Amino acid sequence: MRPRSHDPKPVSEIDPAHLPRHVAIVMDGNGRWARARHLPRTVGHQRGRRAVRATIRAAMRQGVPILTLFAFSSENWKRPADEVDALMKLFINALEKELDELDENGVRLTFIGERSRLDASVQALMDAAEARTAGNDRLHLQIAVSYGGQWDILQAARKLAERHAQSPLALDDPEILNSAFESGLATTGQPPVDLFIRTGGERRLSNFLLWQAAYAELYFTDVLWPLFDETEFDRALTWFAGRERRFGRVESHEAKR
Repeated sequence: MRPRSHDPKPVSEIDPAHLPRHVAIVMDGNGRWARARHLPRTVGHQRGRRAVRATIRAAMRQGVPILTLFAFSSENWKRPADEVDALMKLFINALEKELDELDENGVRLTFIGERSRLDASVQALMDAAEARTAGNDRLHLQIAVSYGGQWDILQAARKLAERHAQSPLALDDPEILNSAFESGLATTGQPPVDLFIRTGGERRLSNFLLWQAAYAELYFTDVLWPLFDETEFDRALTWFAGRERRFGRVESHEAKR
């Protein structure tokens, strides 16, 4: 659904109970932002770091518990080698420069994705960042690197099959099966995605958190990621707060009839 251009109510006036527990963002539009300014795509990715910082600040200010950012997808490995290399260097640079501030602000940092495809040095940095911030609880910032929703579902299914082979589960019980399956996902133990944001004007999920976003509210904005800021994040939260989430049930006014 395309969000309206105006805000019905300031975020400060929204009941915290109506704000999302888990926000996921596809950060799209870096390349187009750069192209419009006759700059290399890598400059767009660098400029996008400012939007990441602004979004993290906004999430902390509004008390959003979990923020998941799609930094590098399974499909991104298909991009030109020089761009992939630049993205990896940017990721490493950002991690090294931002970790101190994230830790000082109580941000817990974790990573999801197929780590085996990353260089050992990158994996070591990720492991160290997770260990250092493990005790923080102001915001859980989750970065998806080398991640794909289909990969996540397949690897969870494999874990379930292996577990069932070792100790048979009651697979005819939907609750047991669902719980066992979700325990194998990269996001195990987390609430599902409530608000799914995609910038840059595209209207698709792009293989991001497919299982976890099954009932998410989908917020698509034409704003390119380098231009996304705290005001835009607040606008998305305000839009979310105005949604009636039925999860397959009838609307509340119909249920009262």
